[in-house]
Amino acid sequence: MDPESGLDAIRNIGIQGHTIADISQRPMQGRTTIDAKGLVVAPGFIDLHSHGQDDENYRYKARDGVTTALELEVGVSPVAGWYATREGKALINFGATVGHIPARMFVMHDTGGLLPHDEAAHRKATAEEKHATEDLIRKGLDEKALGLGLGIAYVPTATHPEILDVIQIAAYRKATVFVHMRSPGAIEPGSVTESLQEMIADAAITGASIHVVHITSMANAQTGLMLEMIAGARKRGLDITTEAYPYTAGETRLDSAIFDGNWQEQLGITYKDLQWVVTGERLTAQTFAKYRKDGGFVILHSIPEEAARQAMANPDVIVASDGMIFNGTGHPRGAGTYARVLGHYARDEKALTLMSALRKMTILPANRLNLALKGRIEIGADADITVFDPARVIDKATFEKPNQYSEGIPFVLVNGVLVVRDGKIVEGVNPGAGIKSNSR
Repeated sequence: MDPESGLDAIRNIGIQGHTIADISQRPMQGRTTIDAKGLVVAPGFIDLHSHGQDDENYRYKARDGVTTALELEVGVSPVAGWYATREGKALINFGATVGHIPARMFVMHDTGGLLPHDEAAHRKATAEEKHATEDLIRKGLDEKALGLGLGIAYVPTATHPEILDVIQIAAYRKATVFVHMRSPGAIEPGSVTESLQEMIADAAITGASIHVVHITSMANAQTGLMLEMIAGARKRGLDITTEAYPYTAGETRLDSAIFDGNWQEQLGITYKDLQWVVTGERLTAQTFAKYRKDGGFVILHSIPEEAARQAMANPDVIVASDGMIFNGTGHPRGAGTYARVLGHYARDEKALTLMSALRKMTILPANRLNLALKGRIEIGADADITVFDPARVIDKATFEKPNQYSEGIPFVLVNGVLVVRDGKIVEGVNPGAGIKSNSR
């Protein structure tokens, strides 16, 4: 099944090196043969939003059918060193944007890790700090980052002109902006509608390509309206896309700026809707205060099921996990996103067809990044291939036990090398390659 061409037929595929060399109805012979009778052979899945960029996470990704996992929302800085530490050591393909967040954190001497903790989150940048941050962004783009990562919600002191300036840099360099918008929810001022309007306006002003991450966890009950706004902007020539994961809960750090101010009203949830990742417990006012001081990850049960279903059913919403598993803890999206779409939403709920589901996982993300050799099964394309059983594929990860491999995906190839064979990780292989910008 190839969503780009629409091919849905029995074929033999011949691979030489890292490339698909032949696709034919005639028999083939090779040194290694995979019998895929009764299974679906599809392009490897491309995850545009994967914070887990280490071997633990690459294993969960491979077992979920993902052949390329990219850190595009938060991004990284410096870029060249990040790629260098993974070359020749990765089970699957990897890549990243240059991140406004890490660049701003470095310049402003913030003490946070993945996300800002103090200076970058709670203080306005000086003119000199803005310029230094912009210089780091330009350097990352010079080093062939996959675009600009922009997490406005985590740096609420970043003004609208500051954000417009960095988007202008991306537009000039023809680099896509992957953005966690400024605010979620329906409460105004500061609603998700205003946040999306900011992105649409900045795209119109600069000509930038904008990709809005995890639309459901930002919009919640307003997901339908946000999808209409994006569709309307696209009809008028703006290059705006979006993504979602197939769950009714998000995850972030409890000590981040997300929980500054009136978060309960803005998100439409309260303490009992927060689940502490380490213990699985639901929070109270007392434990919220304690854990927020300690710092760590929390799950937010805030997304209506109808919103998740809307996003999965929409043919233009890309599937992306926003996943990260750390020492076996985290959100189930880090391990089960793609199998859940195929098994739960496509097969069981019939919210979308199997071909539409595959399109949202393969050719749409490949086209978002102008990856001509990924996301498709055609002669000359990279041999990133996922083989799954449409009757059995399903996610097993839960909010209580997120470290469960997906089932029903017996074979996965990355650049022509088997990384999953007979439903198990192949040890001792690291065929993953760094994916960098090919637009400059």
